[in-house]
Amino acid sequence: MDKTQKKWFYLSLAFSMAILVFILASTFNEDTLQYLTHINIWFLLIAIGLRFVSFSLWAARIKVMAASLCYQVKYSHCYNMVVANLLIGAITPGQAGGEPVRIHELYKADMSLGDATAVVIMERVLDAVILVALTVFSLLVMGKVIWDMGEGIVFVIFFSLAVLILFVVVLFFAARKPESAKDKVMRLLHWIEAKMKTPGIHRIIASTDVEFDNFCSGITAFTSHGKKGIIQGAVFSVLFWFSEFIVASVILMGLGLPPSISESMLSQIIIALISMIPLTPGASGIAEISATSLYALFVPTAVLGVFIILWRLIMFYLNIVFGVIATVLIFKREISA
Repeated sequence: MDKTQKKWFYLSLAFSMAILVFILASTFNEDTLQYLTHINIWFLLIAIGLRFVSFSLWAARIKVMAASLCYQVKYSHCYNMVVANLLIGAITPGQAGGEPVRIHELYKADMSLGDATAVVIMERVLDAVILVALTVFSLLVMGKVIWDMGEGIVFVIFFSLAVLILFVVVLFFAARKPESAKDKVMRLLHWIEAKMKTPGIHRIIASTDVEFDNFCSGITAFTSHGKKGIIQGAVFSVLFWFSEFIVASVILMGLGLPPSISESMLSQIIIALISMIPLTPGASGIAEISATSLYALFVPTAVLGVFIILWRLIMFYLNIVFGVIATVLIFKREISA
């Protein structure tokens, strides 16, 4: 990692740890030790195992979507790129830094840059569509609860929802009217160039001019002979998000609590939506605070801090560990090539 990445990495860890310490300190009482003595380690191991299931489903999604564009990418290659992208996602705002890693790895698997970009962006489209649908459902089911959480969280939820919807609309517009979309994007970049007068902007414009055409050709391929990939990708996306969201319920059972599947799943949907906003590295702090606000509604205060720590250890800190291992494997491959 360069200096900037290291800065984000340490900031991400420090912010997350500070929030976790505060949550634990504010919820710790005499009953907390009772819960700690009754932790079922097997449920925690199952929760960790579900992370590997999530990685497998994500890798399978990439593989089938690449195959629909007539590229045969090894499953092991897809799996390693998924795990490697977790490290960058953990140290970039909103977990958005993993996309370049996946694009790079697909390109290394002999995909054209445009098709690789199309696969990764189509992944995001599928995730966005699913999360929008799930969020609307959550608002209908937990509307009163969400409104009672305070204006700040409600604003973030609706802002996140609006950003996702805008993202989907823009990409659908680009797919249906690529020339018009490209014209608007290039006009925006030229306007930025005129205002900023930075030489680097010119290189971005030149690259965008070429890669937008490549991207549009990839999207066109998806909407023509690659439709099967979108359908299969959507199925794997639903399974992926389910495997991600169920982890919290398994941790609750490990703490001797009921799984509260419906409440926990709805809470996870809202947390995932909020975490997509690029405010902090790896959504550090944002995820912990939103999770605490939501789970406080049905998890005893004495064990709430412990639950949040275990959940973040499995869903965030293990991402860093796994991501480092996968990244090292990529570096070794690059060096030996």
